Amino acid sequence: MEWPTHRLGDVCDFQNGFAFKSKLFTESGTPIIRISNIQSGCIDLSRVVYTDPGSYKEDLSRYTVANGDLLIAMSGATTGKIGVNTTGTDFLLNQRVGKFIPSENLDKQFLYYYLATKVEEHLEISAGAAQPNLSTEQIKGMEIPLPPPPEQKRIVAILDQAFADIEQARAKTEQNLKNARELFESKKIDLFDCLCKSSNLMPLPLVCVDIFAGGDAPKKGLFSKEKTEKFNIPIYANAVKKNGLYGFTDYSRANEPSITIAARGSGTGHIELRKEPFLPIVRLIVLTPDRDVVSLEYLKHALQTLEILRSGSAIPQLTVPMIKGYSIPVPSLDEQQVMVNELEVLKQSIGRVENIYLTKIVRLDELKKSILQKAFSGELTKTFDKKTNQGAVA
Repeated sequence: MEWPTHRLGDVCDFQNGFAFKSKLFTESGTPIIRISNIQSGCIDLSRVVYTDPGSYKEDLSRYTVANGDLLIAMSGATTGKIGVNTTGTDFLLNQRVGKFIPSENLDKQFLYYYLATKVEEHLEISAGAAQPNLSTEQIKGMEIPLPPPPEQKRIVAILDQAFADIEQARAKTEQNLKNARELFESKKIDLFDCLCKSSNLMPLPLVCVDIFAGGDAPKKGLFSKEKTEKFNIPIYANAVKKNGLYGFTDYSRANEPSITIAARGSGTGHIELRKEPFLPIVRLIVLTPDRDVVSLEYLKHALQTLEILRSGSAIPQLTVPMIKGYSIPVPSLDEQQVMVNELEVLKQSIGRVENIYLTKIVRLDELKKSILQKAFSGELTKTFDKKTNQGAVA
């Protein structure tokens, strides 16, 4: 039986938020939900702002977000995200955040699953905008298939169980992926610990011809965000994204193959190998090896085993004097190459395992989307009934 289709606005009230004034934000009081707080299936409380409702002439009670309310971000980077208030706290609804108030014939969890499936399709309506936006009219105009309430609850129960199983599988896969990466780092550290006992430890200033930090970024007109015929030398800063690429200029400061270490920000300690001339900026630390003493690839691996540079370091920033204070084991160049080759073989082996886990995560996400699509076409319950009947016959 085909389900009747309704406009969302006919079976669900929709309320946009209130334009709270930033100058009336306070350090405590009643929290406000903004578009940045809306995440997939939840509310992010890390950047909540507060206000005193008594500071406004308007009655703000209609903008209350209670526990269990279903919300949507209507603009900005989180456009289309559907959040559910499961925090146990009441909030106030900011502008460009919408709240759904379903009728008695529309199960709230059924609506949530529907929105999580279909909202992205409606974002294409405003795809030409600088940022995606959803209007109240677009949201109310969305069509929703509406089976009887008992069938809605049945579909929700099937989806809840299916997604619980998928999330459990995903969590195990992500843990396996993490374990594989940690195994590589652990093996590397063990190898270098052995080297420390059998090879000379040398301070970094003795194995590098230069250790320095980048300066200010080039001024406007002296660089380009894109590579051009004039500006073709990469500029690197303290960042992990895009390997720290900031833009391009027409001069370099690091002219020999070097290692860079992010010295500030969330990527502090991140290491990259740079073979082409480049310009380091914003105090990005550069180490240029003396290649008669240490190879570029070996130096990178050795630096990554230093405790201060390992992932998760609590050091807020690094300085050149700090880096110069460390030593690494320096065997012969031949032994260094053997070590690099051994690590490369191990990395490739771990990489194959990582690819298997990454592929599994992608397939789990695809499975989730497929199940949602079947749920709102009526195929999910048909398949479920067929399997149940086959089991009963067996």
